[in-house]
Amino acid sequence: MATASPAADGGRGRPWEGGLVSWPPAPPLTLPWTWMGPSWGQHPGEIIEFPILKLNGRTMEIESTFHMYVQPVVHPQLTPFCTELTGIIQAMVDGQPSLQQVLERVDEWMAKEGLLDPNVKSIFVTCGDWDLKVMLPGQCQYLGLPVADYFKQWINLKKAYSFAMGCWPKNGLLDMNKGLSLQHIGRPHSGIGQSLHISPWQLDDCKNIANIMKTLAYRGFIFKQTSKPF
Repeated sequence: MATASPAADGGRGRPWEGGLVSWPPAPPLTLPWTWMGPSWGQHPGEIIEFPILKLNGRTMEIESTFHMYVQPVVHPQLTPFCTELTGIIQAMVDGQPSLQQVLERVDEWMAKEGLLDPNVKSIFVTCGDWDLKVMLPGQCQYLGLPVADYFKQWINLKKAYSFAMGCWPKNGLLDMNKGLSLQHIGRPHSGIGQSLHISPWQLDDCKNIANIMKTLAYRGFIFKQTSKPF
């Protein structure tokens, strides 16, 4: 997801990168995630981009992609800072579906991908807790929208990395890539990579998360839920 949102980290704000893993009794493991970027000085925050990627747990390769921009309704005009951070311009969100419509399409995509099968366990993977603990439920509460159960549990990739590597990635994806000797791919703080001059399918923060997870998994790290039950 990408958001136009108030600061969420000591008044400074931080972007959000996230994802989902799922697995049936026999793999494959799949991994979708979303990304959000904050825009200072607006309340409530609003999601403006909603991408999800799905990975095969055996190959750790991307199998499917969901991506939509979201029309903000409380603050229809994006701030200059939001555009500078994310590369998302006003024309990209004007006339796009509302968050309610996007969440409905997410549910349809999840069903099509088999992620709602009761025999398939799934859990989101996020780069931090704020996005699924505060941002998404907060906006849904403001708009009177239900939050699907699959958004209520997740793995914080920062915590997983710290368990595996013994140090906390203060600068998020940049530190995790550096610690794993991975090159940062694409434009930071964009869900799928589209910006003023970047192809929507260019590698970006979402795919950096996939790379980090793939590397940790290949090193033998076992991912476990880090969020507490709602």
